[in-house]
Amino acid sequence: MVCPQCKIKRFSVKNDIGDSIVVTVNDTFEIVPLHPEESLEGYQLDVLYCLGCSWSGSSKKLSKY
Repeated sequence: MVCPQCKIKRFSVKNDIGDSIVVTVNDTFEIVPLHPEESLEGYQLDVLYCLGCSWSGSSKKLSKY
């Protein structure tokens, strides 16, 4: 899945203290860490932040490739 504005595949998610990790979203809207050793535990997965533009929102708002 890609950003509806700029069409890139990478996003970040944040936790309560402001840390962020880079993620991608697969065809079934599953949010997957870019680096498999990272855990999504404690991160807010309801808002994605695009790494290529100013877009942020739900994974359900992403576009297919």
